[in-house]
Amino acid sequence: MTVIRVSTFLATGAVILGILVLAGVLLWLAARISPGAARLWGGLVDSAGEQAPFLAWLVALTATLGSLYYSEVAHFVPCTFCWYQRIAMYPLAVILGIAAFRRDREAWRFTVPLAAVGAGLAAYHYLIQQFPNLSGGACSEGVPCSAAYVWRFGFVSIPLMALVSFAAILLLTAISVAHARRASVSP
Repeated sequence: MTVIRVSTFLATGAVILGILVLAGVLLWLAARISPGAARLWGGLVDSAGEQAPFLAWLVALTATLGSLYYSEVAHFVPCTFCWYQRIAMYPLAVILGIAAFRRDREAWRFTVPLAAVGAGLAAYHYLIQQFPNLSGGACSEGVPCSAAYVWRFGFVSIPLMALVSFAAILLLTAISVAHARRASVSP
C-alpha cells in the first residue's frame, strides 16, 4: 500500500470516528436537559458500555500503529508536538488493552488524564498547522510543527487524526464509566 492510500484510509476513519464522537458528545449534552435524549444516552450506555473499553483500546492501538507507520515506513520525521502526542497515546494502547481484557473498571483514572492532555496537545498542534504564527518557536526549524505531511479532504492532518482518537477514547471511557455506575446501581 502506498502512503497516500494509507493516509486516505486513516483520514476516512478519522472523519467517520469524528462524526460519531461529535454525535455522542451532543447526545451526552442533550441528555442533561432532555428526558428523551437521556433515554437515548442510557440506551447507548447499556448497549455499548460493555464493549467500550475494548473499542477504546482499538482506537488507541490504531493510532499507535498509524503513528509508527508514518515514522518507520513512510519516514515522516515527527515534530516536537507529534512526540508529545505519542507520549500520551502509546501508554493508552497498553493501559486500555490491559483494562479491556481484565475488565478493569478503574482504568479511567489513568486513561482520562492521558487522553485529555493528548487531546489538548493535538488540538493546539492542529491550530499551529492552520495558523503557523501560533507556534511561538515551540518546534524546531528542522521539523516544523506547522508542516502537514498528510492533508486529506482539505482538512484532515495527523494532529487532527490524533485529536479525534483522543476524543473517542474520552467518550468511550465516559460510556464505560456510566455503564459501570448503572450496573452497580441497578438490582
